[in-house]
Amino acid sequence: MALRLVSRACIRQFNTALSTTRPLSMYYTKSHEWVNVSGGVGRVGITDHAQAALGDIVYVDLPDVDAEFDVGDEVSSVESVKAVGDVALPVSGIVKAVNDTLSDTPNLVNQSAEDGGWICEIELTDTSELDDLMDKAAYDEFLESE
Repeated sequence: MALRLVSRACIRQFNTALSTTRPLSMYYTKSHEWVNVSGGVGRVGITDHAQAALGDIVYVDLPDVDAEFDVGDEVSSVESVKAVGDVALPVSGIVKAVNDTLSDTPNLVNQSAEDGGWICEIELTDTSELDDLMDKAAYDEFLESE
């Protein structure tokens, strides 16, 4: 029994250490896109700030699967009742999936911009580009200075 308690304590310490040393997964751009990276694949969308500025979203133009883009290339556009906003790719990559739900429910971007309202998933071709992006704290600070 004592051995079991020690093992659980060790596991808790290990998990705590892991959670504080994991690299970032969510990155932001100054043009209000985000990329959430896991295992060399990044899920891309617009930030909550961007969707709020656009207003009610009525259409999302999705990229083609297997299309290749460089960092900064327009990967999508988001149309609202107020304006059309281009979505630039935060990092270079190859589109591996698109969020087809947005074809029928584009306002999902309004409801869940940084989660369920993602636009596409890309296979990153240059992970060093992540170094040029902001973490959440830096993005929040950027928003305050805007």
